[in-house]
Amino acid sequence: MAAVQSADLARYGLGPEELREIYTLLLRTRLLDERMRKLFKAGRFAGTYFSAVGQEATTVGPTYALRPTDWVAPSHRELGALVAKRVPVETILGQVYARRNSPDKGKSHPCHYSAPDHRFFTPASTVAGNTVVGVGIALAFKIRGEDGVVAAFHGEGATSRGGWHEAVNFAGVHKLPVIFVCQNNLWAESVPASLQAAIVDFSDRAKAYGIPGLTIDGNDVLETYRVARDAVAQARAGAGPTLIEAKTYRWYGHSEIDPADYRSKEELEHWKALDPVPRLERRLMAAGVIDAAYRETVAADIDREVDAAVQVCEATPYAAPEEALEDVYAPTRAGAR
Repeated sequence: MAAVQSADLARYGLGPEELREIYTLLLRTRLLDERMRKLFKAGRFAGTYFSAVGQEATTVGPTYALRPTDWVAPSHRELGALVAKRVPVETILGQVYARRNSPDKGKSHPCHYSAPDHRFFTPASTVAGNTVVGVGIALAFKIRGEDGVVAAFHGEGATSRGGWHEAVNFAGVHKLPVIFVCQNNLWAESVPASLQAAIVDFSDRAKAYGIPGLTIDGNDVLETYRVARDAVAQARAGAGPTLIEAKTYRWYGHSEIDPADYRSKEELEHWKALDPVPRLERRLMAAGVIDAAYRETVAADIDREVDAAVQVCEATPYAAPEEALEDVYAPTRAGAR
């Protein structure tokens, strides 16, 4: 596919169809996220909800750089990775609603998304625990001689956890095919990054483990794609892991029960002005890749898709109590002892 010749877009090596696809994934993530916030506030599902509005580019871009056979090692704010992995909206909403049509049949927290068929495993509440499991999958790829890659997502707060350091160290020593995507949204719940570490760029932590560390604009989805694409290619070629710090910002609280009144209005407004969705829209419109009519058509299609998924999920029953005993153990393989 021929790349776009716009001076602004040419360096990404993407054609018009690919750029429109990334835009659609980004917009689908935003509109789905905002809808789920409204559904939670309306009492349509229980528990709580962890919004990723504002930081969609940190997940959509890197996941778009993966193959379908590559794995995502998620935390709890990776809605964009689910969307970019082409997980159906109905499956995502089934998870949030904890209904029987969810991959976990309602066993997990609403935002502990999983989609095993799409190489997306279920995270745990233990911060940075997903990075350890992701490194295990990367080790399996290497042992089996497969050329798969793992993208392990986490926040800057996770880099203060021992498990994260063990995972990165092990991956570096064994040159495993994994990229660590640190979504630095400046706040680990209510604790600012400045009180977590005496460094400005969390990518500096890569130096201790002998791997490359890069800090990028996490609100530029094309840049997150480009950097992740190159890191994935290096990992697939046997060059080992990369730590990518994508600086971004979550617009809302740690979860929907958090008013986030520990942040200043000025800080929030600064980051809202860097909203990744209209930033991409302006660039694509300037290059003639999309126009306003295209945007409205895509948004309407997404709204209809979400409406239909909501209807299905709200009509789907919860799993029966005895089903809590199912799927506890992995299926036994023939000949296994």
